Amino acid sequence: MVRLLLALALLLVGRLADAATVKYTFTVGSMQINQLCSTTSIIAVNGQLPGPSIEVNEGDAVEVKVINNSPYNVTIHWHGVLQLMTPWADGPSLVSQCPIQPSGSYTYRFGVPGQEGTLWWHAHSSFLRATVYGAFIVRPRAGNAYPFPAPDMEVPIVLGEWWNRNVVDVESDALLAGQLPAQSDAFTVNGKTGLLYPCANDTFTAVVEPNARVLLRVINAGLNSHLFFKVAGHNFTVVAVDAGYTSNLNTDTLVLAPGQTVDALVDTAAAPGSYYMAVQAHDTMSPLTFAASDTTTATAILQYNGTSTSPPAMPAMPSSSDAATANAFYFGLRGLGTPAVPSPVDVSMTIELGLGQLPCDPSQTRCNGTAAAAAMNGVSFRLPGPQASLLGAHANGLAGVFTADFPDGPPPSGTAMAVGTKVRKVSFNSVVEIVLQNPSAVPTENHPIHLHGFNFFVLAQGVGPFTPASVAYNLVDPVARNTIAVPGGGWAVIRFVANNPGTFTDSRLSRRFSPNVTWASMLFWA
Repeated sequence: MVRLLLALALLLVGRLADAATVKYTFTVGSMQINQLCSTTSIIAVNGQLPGPSIEVNEGDAVEVKVINNSPYNVTIHWHGVLQLMTPWADGPSLVSQCPIQPSGSYTYRFGVPGQEGTLWWHAHSSFLRATVYGAFIVRPRAGNAYPFPAPDMEVPIVLGEWWNRNVVDVESDALLAGQLPAQSDAFTVNGKTGLLYPCANDTFTAVVEPNARVLLRVINAGLNSHLFFKVAGHNFTVVAVDAGYTSNLNTDTLVLAPGQTVDALVDTAAAPGSYYMAVQAHDTMSPLTFAASDTTTATAILQYNGTSTSPPAMPAMPSSSDAATANAFYFGLRGLGTPAVPSPVDVSMTIELGLGQLPCDPSQTRCNGTAAAAAMNGVSFRLPGPQASLLGAHANGLAGVFTADFPDGPPPSGTAMAVGTKVRKVSFNSVVEIVLQNPSAVPTENHPIHLHGFNFFVLAQGVGPFTPASVAYNLVDPVARNTIAVPGGGWAVIRFVANNPGTFTDSRLSRRFSPNVTWASMLFWA
């Protein structure tokens, strides 16, 4: 193993020797935004929403100094960056690092060898992720080309959710009551709601040339909502997802779970004019009385140069409950070429995603007996205390911070939900296969699962019970992702090589329920 690690380190050093070091400074602080007929104070980076885009070439070194002028602890996660040999820079609070305290600063240093495409960054501490986020774009290094026709222009499209309140208070109220947080008041496109909302006076407009090839880099930076995205009068050619190239997928609708990215080409060959880009929830929670969903529609404008902005054409959106459109998009994705799917499998796991109740924590002063909770394999993950991060505890041999007994499968039916800081240790270079099961207890709730530190192949996915004997694995051209939406009432099979030493999370990207208990269970790769 030592030789393997040394070889990996030498490879990275060689690749970085001819790369640039790209430096940014992020100042986290308060700003005022007028939105939806009110002025709201938010926490943002460099006084921007979204925050600044990081733009680098494959192989570059990245250095980001984060200055915390906010009143809250904060960390930054570089969503989809593999963090090869730099697991301490991954960003999850109390997992890979201790948080940056108010008036403090921290400099993240890492590289992006072997990665190209659209990633993003966001706060990984409390609900600050709702306003502390931005694009992370990795282009081919000099002399290399995209594996698709070169675009004439690129447009980052960062989709978000908006609350008319301090988002930390939104989370705090939910935690105190043991309930789901209030749903967002609006969706945003590059920080703007568009003109369909009350008091709307601003919208994001992308001005394009006629007969051009435009690369849209679309990011779902939302906390909760799966999203449909369309452009009136135009179709998409999907060429990448989660910074992994795909075979061309032609569609008129993009579907993104929280945390996912899609790179799509759009030919501006329609009649010159203005066209709405529209964002609407794929409403996966409407049957649940405790989870009212945001049913609004955000818009931006694709405007042909030299034409008027009004009246834009509006696309016909799918119904919010249109699972067929979502599944057709997800199931239709294929990887580019014939990637080498790792085998044989060394570690097999089945992870069942569940909902349940836990006794109220004493700090939950508005909780009525039990609090809503979620779990993987019957375990709701609790963050460690402030004494050390998980990575620090492992590196320094601190006992009592975590236990290495995360179960490889779901508990027997009827087993009470447990709470713990449980991890799964996996040997270096193991081939890991995980069956993610999203049972029918919540039949229409898609679960987004993001794996830090790795990309995985999606070998199979479907709705209904998972029956191994009847499942056909795609071992020829599976799509590679870092975030997957496990179908409601369905399942997905993912596989990857644990060749990146460190402490990484396998987590649901959405709602929180009780103090320090999230949707995440931890996987520790040693």
